[in-house]
Amino acid sequence: MRHSTPLPVDATDKPVIWTVSVSRLSDLFRDITLEYDNLATIEPINLGFDEAAKHIRERLATERCDAVIAAGSNAAYLKGRLSVPVVIAKFSGLDVMQALARARRVSDRIGIVTYQERLAELAEFSSTFGFHVEQRTYVTEEDARAQINDLKAAGIKAIVGAGLITDLAEEAGLTGVFVYSAASIRHAFDDALEMARLTQLESSRARTRGAVVPDTLRAKHGINDLRGDSAAMEQVRQSVVLYAKSPATVLIQGETGCGKELVAQAIHREAPRTLGQNRPFVAVNCGAIAESLLESELFGHEEGAFTGARRGGHAGLFEAANHGTLFLDEIGEMPLALQTRLLRVLEEREVVRVGGTRPVPVHVRIISATHCDLEQRVREGRFRADLFYRLAVLRLTLPPLRARPDDVMTLAEWSLKNALASLGARPHPNLHAEMAACAPLLQRYDWPGNVRELRNLTERLALFLAAEPLQALTPAFVLSVAPELASHSQRTGAGYGTGIGTGIGAGTGTVIAARRHAPPPSERVSDVVARFGGRRDAAADYLGISRTTLWRRLKAEGAA
Repeated sequence: MRHSTPLPVDATDKPVIWTVSVSRLSDLFRDITLEYDNLATIEPINLGFDEAAKHIRERLATERCDAVIAAGSNAAYLKGRLSVPVVIAKFSGLDVMQALARARRVSDRIGIVTYQERLAELAEFSSTFGFHVEQRTYVTEEDARAQINDLKAAGIKAIVGAGLITDLAEEAGLTGVFVYSAASIRHAFDDALEMARLTQLESSRARTRGAVVPDTLRAKHGINDLRGDSAAMEQVRQSVVLYAKSPATVLIQGETGCGKELVAQAIHREAPRTLGQNRPFVAVNCGAIAESLLESELFGHEEGAFTGARRGGHAGLFEAANHGTLFLDEIGEMPLALQTRLLRVLEEREVVRVGGTRPVPVHVRIISATHCDLEQRVREGRFRADLFYRLAVLRLTLPPLRARPDDVMTLAEWSLKNALASLGARPHPNLHAEMAACAPLLQRYDWPGNVRELRNLTERLALFLAAEPLQALTPAFVLSVAPELASHSQRTGAGYGTGIGTGIGAGTGTVIAARRHAPPPSERVSDVVARFGGRRDAAADYLGISRTTLWRRLKAEGAA
């Protein structure tokens, strides 16, 4: 056992470690946890891969965790998707020899399946001990299953590997021999404790060095606010975690309303705690401030630098963001003259205030964003090429909402619930089913304003729903509140009818009247009843018809 046994640590100072496994490794984690109970607060998470990543990211928004311990492919998956350090539990050469010895008692036809890399020493070991071992590697679970089936077809009877491999081997009717030992898991726990200790030490030093950052200079959003289950959004979240580990500049590109500042804040907040959590996040829109004022805002000014200059001078945003992040939104709108000054600050890591001569050292990470094609502006001579390459060390392009239609309903439901909560209103118990009925309408819209436009729409819907608690969320109701969706639906042949409402200017009575519409032509009444679990009263209320009319329509469909 590598670790010593010091006196118990105060609970508030204990490192917090989460173990992640869905295989028999969980049992080994649990047994070893008892030995470390006085050294750390350890919690098992019995999830894997994407489920584990989402669960941990959500909890990290409000909870502290100093290290995560996982193994094999699960650990590799989590390492690139979490900001918290991931310690990979690894088996030793002795573990392999002992596991092969156990497998030999079952059969002399043995296979070993490892994640990604083959064991280079295994060939020499097999030769020394005089028996052959079939060795395979895998990347995904499907790949692992295929390798095991192939080994079974070749006459292999026992398979050595990690938890996933042994589980799949036994599922295939073979003998699975677990490769990890208690000693290897203790090694991982020791590494996690040391990593947590160093992290806490650096965080303590950062708190000692810096003053308390006011709330106005804090990033309010994190990676959990990047909603969506599509592959495109998962790639964005992975990039956020990866880029957060580097101090290099980041250029975020995307259409208006895609959430560029949200991503910038997430990168800032996901940075390792060794960089210090008490760091400012300062944002400025380069296209919203006049050129004469933007220079002073960015670089600051000395007293008397110009007419109206503040007495005593004024620190600029670079100084305010010192040891933190400066987010330059709409960087493509920055005037050429200021681009030259910005480039000098990036290269010299010091700023000279307007009207001053004394350089002020600054250590700031720059994240910039734009909706325009900066490379095109470089070719046109409207943006400095040297500044572009200095700002775009790391690049991230955000997908427009129309490119990820599967995320529309997830975002809409989440935004609507938040909007209702801000108004003190509760969502309908059947909100999810009601949203599903509106899916064709919302998913066929192009969303030129992207997520911002969707959020604005849900706030509009919430206002009417809060005013009329009995109002069902039907496609007709949505169209009455958002007529822009109707014109698009007609253009794409969605077929939701015409003249359903008069937009947000319509009175409450208009909205209520809009409920009394038949379902879209593609929607069967029997499907609506099924969606409400057979409750005909709820289905009738949703459709805005009486139960008698509902029964008559069901009879016409042969479902009465």
